Amino acid sequence: MMAKLPGLGPRSARRAVLHLIRKRAVLLQPLAEQMETVARTARECLNCGNVGTSDICEICSDEARATGLLCVVEDVADLWAMERSGVFKGRYHVLGGTLSALDAIGPEELHIPKLLDRVAGEEIEEVILALNATIDGQTTAHYIADQLEGRVRLSSLAQGVPIGGELDYLDDGTITAALNARKSL
Repeated sequence: MMAKLPGLGPRSARRAVLHLIRKRAVLLQPLAEQMETVARTARECLNCGNVGTSDICEICSDEARATGLLCVVEDVADLWAMERSGVFKGRYHVLGGTLSALDAIGPEELHIPKLLDRVAGEEIEEVILALNATIDGQTTAHYIADQLEGRVRLSSLAQGVPIGGELDYLDDGTITAALNARKSL
């Protein structure tokens, strides 16, 4: 079962399970109790798709958040990464994946219709497309941009050389994106 978790192969899962068994009282029992609590209480936010313990997550219910700024992400892990930075003070919309013709994932399988409803029903001024720089991520971003064109201001995250990155270690696509998105000094 552990090997089905992302990032764990069969050998890593076996090592983790053996470690948990050896530390049964200190690790396994508390982990099992916490996992049972999470299984019982975790739910998806009815508004944005984040994970929390109530029907509307803490971010959506926070009145200090900018209501006119909506950041669209692929999944909850991306939302959490944005929150970890502490920079974004708006609200989110979690798509639940990306469009993929190969996997037969269309707009209806994602939360794209709900996104369009939110833009129409809420006072959204700008939608930031914070999707991964993969083919499926960019396809999804283009699809959403086409659907929202003329209805709201659209933007996307900058792409290119990361802080501390060395050109020699970057792939061709990253260098191309960085060169195309260059800014004047």
